[in-house]
Amino acid sequence: MITHPLLSQRAGYGIKLGLSRVGEVLQFLDEPQDAMASVHIAGTNGKGSTCALISSALQEAGYRVGLYTSPHLIHVNERFKINGVAISDTDLSEEIESLDRSLREWAEARGEHLQPLTYYEFVTVMAFVYFAKMGVDIMVVEVGLGGRLDATNVVHPLVTAIVSVGLDHTDKLGDTLAAIATEKAGIIKRGVPVVTGALGEEARDAVSRVAEYYGAEVWRPGSHLFRESCRDGWALRTPIGGLSGVKLQLAGAHQGHNAMVAFGVLHQLNALGFSVSDEAIFAGFENASLAGRCQRPHPRVLVDGAHNPHAARALAAVLEASPRPKSRILLLGMGDERDPVSFVAPLLPHIDEIVTTRCAHPKARDSRQLALALGQVDCLLADGGMIEKALPDVFADADEVLVSGSLYVVGAALSLIGDGVLSAVDRRARPESD
Repeated sequence: MITHPLLSQRAGYGIKLGLSRVGEVLQFLDEPQDAMASVHIAGTNGKGSTCALISSALQEAGYRVGLYTSPHLIHVNERFKINGVAISDTDLSEEIESLDRSLREWAEARGEHLQPLTYYEFVTVMAFVYFAKMGVDIMVVEVGLGGRLDATNVVHPLVTAIVSVGLDHTDKLGDTLAAIATEKAGIIKRGVPVVTGALGEEARDAVSRVAEYYGAEVWRPGSHLFRESCRDGWALRTPIGGLSGVKLQLAGAHQGHNAMVAFGVLHQLNALGFSVSDEAIFAGFENASLAGRCQRPHPRVLVDGAHNPHAARALAAVLEASPRPKSRILLLGMGDERDPVSFVAPLLPHIDEIVTTRCAHPKARDSRQLALALGQVDCLLADGGMIEKALPDVFADADEVLVSGSLYVVGAALSLIGDGVLSAVDRRARPESD
């Protein structure tokens, strides 16, 4: 399902940070988020991959696992998975309509007109209701934006994690690493252990201050978490134990960092009574996948949802470690709030041309404006227009197409490729380079 009328009408409500609306609705619904155990994962980059690794290992351990992530790439169903299977269209429609009725009852009980939840608030509440109804043992919850005021921050998790902190969403979270880290550390709960990735001194100190205030034990790289690349995979270690030869389906050296954080979360869960064996971790990590992250939907197309400089650097490392094709064109689509110049800078040594594009998402930047913003970048540059035209055009000209800049443009590319738009493209002959 792409969308639903009751969701579409909420799309125009924008982003409203805060927990009051969600908290009041969940109270009316008898606190479904408390019907199961949970882990809560925040981070500028890597939190989706970390969630995928944790949920896959828990599933291998025999638990019924609910996974709530955002945003979706193609279908809204992707946000709600139980043991790796997305909610069906039929169940999704029923859950949307049932929650809408409950919201009307809630408003009537208060003697008020319905105070609308935003799109994100609505689907977050729906996730908790759905997982509770389906009897999951534990849910893995990805923060949408920040942490402290994110709608997911009504859960009472067994473990929290902060995977990374970078300068992103500075208009909402603050313009320093310390400020952003403090917002993300807002998911820390009193006495609940927190696992962090490599944060940098400024962010690390901010998280430590919040954790100390709440009496939360912190596991961090270098003192509690260790990783090392080895010949047959990754070696991971925590104070509880270690594994060697851990293999990942997720591509890129940066996934070793995410695996280290996930490993720490799973060991904390073990200490709290969840039984996740070494065998479950081996199998779960090797089987974990996440669409839109260093994914090859076609042999000549690589898609990655990187949308900030930190993620672009990780993507550049993947390209550096891969064979260089004769020509690689970056098909770039970004949101209005993004800085395209700082994003493409790490990628320039690995691409031959940039073609800007736009997908239908309302936050997408006009492709011509995006090209103008990149006008001083030392790289061949063209405006490709809407992605429906740009993708096959670029595919016809390049040995490899790299689609990046936002998860929304990646989702649009995956949808087009799934519909077969590239199958009819005959590659135009180009002269061999000298």
